[in-house]
Amino acid sequence: MLKKRLLWQLFPSYLLITVAALLAVTWYTSHSLRKFYHNQVANDLQARARLVEQQILPSLKKQSFQEIDSLCKKIGPISSTRITVILPDGEVIADSDKAVSKMENHADRPEFKQAIQKGSGRSLRFSNTLGTNMMYLALPVIEQNRILAVVRTSIPATAIDRQLKDIYKKIIWAGLVVAACAAVVSLIISRRISRPVEQMKETAKRFASGQLDLRVPIPETAELADLARALNEMARQLRDRINTITRQRNESEAILSSMAEGVLAVDGQGRIVSINKAAANFLSIDPAQAQQRNVEEVIRNVEIQQFIQKTLDSRQATEMDIFLPTEDGHFFRFLGASLADCGGSRCGAVIVLNDMTRIRRLEKVRRDFVANVSHELKTPITSIKGFVETLLDGAVNEPGQARHFLEIIARHADRLNAIIEDLLNLSRLEDDDKKRKIFFEKTFLRPVLTAAVELSKLKAEEKQIKIELNCDKNIKSGINAALLEQAIANLLDNAIKYSEPGGEVKIDVRQEDKEIAVSVQDNGCGIEKKYLPRIFERFYVVDKARSRKLGGTGLGLAIVKHIAQVHSGYVTVESSSGKGSTFTIHLPAD
Repeated sequence: MLKKRLLWQLFPSYLLITVAALLAVTWYTSHSLRKFYHNQVANDLQARARLVEQQILPSLKKQSFQEIDSLCKKIGPISSTRITVILPDGEVIADSDKAVSKMENHADRPEFKQAIQKGSGRSLRFSNTLGTNMMYLALPVIEQNRILAVVRTSIPATAIDRQLKDIYKKIIWAGLVVAACAAVVSLIISRRISRPVEQMKETAKRFASGQLDLRVPIPETAELADLARALNEMARQLRDRINTITRQRNESEAILSSMAEGVLAVDGQGRIVSINKAAANFLSIDPAQAQQRNVEEVIRNVEIQQFIQKTLDSRQATEMDIFLPTEDGHFFRFLGASLADCGGSRCGAVIVLNDMTRIRRLEKVRRDFVANVSHELKTPITSIKGFVETLLDGAVNEPGQARHFLEIIARHADRLNAIIEDLLNLSRLEDDDKKRKIFFEKTFLRPVLTAAVELSKLKAEEKQIKIELNCDKNIKSGINAALLEQAIANLLDNAIKYSEPGGEVKIDVRQEDKEIAVSVQDNGCGIEKKYLPRIFERFYVVDKARSRKLGGTGLGLAIVKHIAQVHSGYVTVESSSGKGSTFTIHLPAD
């Protein structure tokens, strides 16, 4: 029996092509209209700019900027055009809408750059001054091959939007009529082919639920009949292969559920059947070469081999911490679970690797911090207690000796107070709630650095150390002035402490594309390279005896680091023993 072909029932496809073509033509037409209007507006603005150029040229030669500004404010409202005159360095000398004194430098405006570089500039962008989209046209005023100024004319780019809205409305109504007609035709055709498709859909759903013994009725349409036969064949193959799919699904789910960590899967004979990228990196092996090879051939670590074998032999989950002697040394927690096939027999194992290195290091830092803070607090407290006991034993009756002991107690109390104050400062800088309350203001850096220098001036004069400040007065950044002043003062204090008398400390500020770098350089004793990674830790000092002698708390550089982080920046250090040190605070340029 001859089957009906589906080709004659695919009319909706042609309707879809028609609608797509209609949309494409509509888009192209609207795009062309917008482009045409923009070109017309640009030509009109260019003509206006030429007229303004001729009128301001005499005043421009005389540098009568006030006359130019008055002329622009007179011509602008009459011609419904915003007119701006800009010097080659970006300074605005005249504007028809705004006071020149309130306008910022225009050197970064795209139309201005194009006019300087190419002889004319044009842009369509949002005006922060007027709060609307504007069309800008800029032309240079040239006299004897020298650009005297740039004349920029602009108008709001809203007229084309109003015209396009009317066109869009007509197109939408026409499209709705065509879509309605297409929907009616598609519905009629769809009814003729929907019944057999619905039958196949319902049977496919029952296939998905596991009823693979059902069969799809064969419809009259040739293409749908082929599809029904394919579904019936698929059901037969699914039934035959369901056991294999179940086992593979169990393996995949076990691996995918642990993809955040390293995952290694082995079969019952200890051969690697799957390994993810993280595990390969942890174990320094090539995933492609490791497939189907024994663990002993790929992983040359006895502890890992024994752990995998233990997991294969055990029905319970296994766990072990193993240290891998890599370049930096890493601690891993190995978690193992055996795999079972459909019959319940063990057929392999999955091993999950958790990198515990960071946790171990954080724990060590915590222990070191507790030990350091205990030691730093215990030393002055022990001294205070000892001198107090001496006073109580009778030294208080000797005025000279008692005064000497009390002065020592006062110095240790001051040191305790300094340590506690620095710890409180660090706590405030680390507190997220306190960070959100810190106020940042875009301000000039030089006054802040000058204030920090003044704070350290007395200490510098005592050691006859010269402090040199190199900072452009125009460099600005969004900062908290008090915090940045404290950070620079801490760096200056360290530089003065560890510099020899008669030395020099330099403060240099460099402004780059994305950041501002504030460097404090000294020519003191310097720091050996092996100590540099830890100098920003709390209470970490290279020479403890010298640090206590000079009155340091071991918290100054930690405070500097956190102040830099609060400003969304960071701090770096360059130093070598005997050649001085350079500490640099990197701040965002915005």
